[in-house]
Amino acid sequence: MRKINERASLTNASLDCDPSPDKRAVRIVDFRQDEHGDWVAVLSCGHTQHVRHRPPWQNRPWVLDPEQRQVRLGSHFPCGWCAMDRSHDESKEA
Repeated sequence: MRKINERASLTNASLDCDPSPDKRAVRIVDFRQDEHGDWVAVLSCGHTQHVRHRPPWQNRPWVLDPEQRQVRLGSHFPCGWCAMDRSHDESKEA
């Protein structure tokens, strides 16, 4: 079996990952490129999420344009990592 070395998606801890009373939405705060040149959204919760444009599987042509990436800063982005954490916590409570 081949071992896959992956970098962690969590960049730093943040309270936005926990469900908050005011239901704050996770937002895109920055973009960076990973070691392969793929674009990564840096989220307000401290997690990161790849935002690739690889049709037909991932169709995000906006990620290739610096101006369109800039327009997306501050926009809502559902964090899959936070959702997994919440669903895991909910299943433990049930």
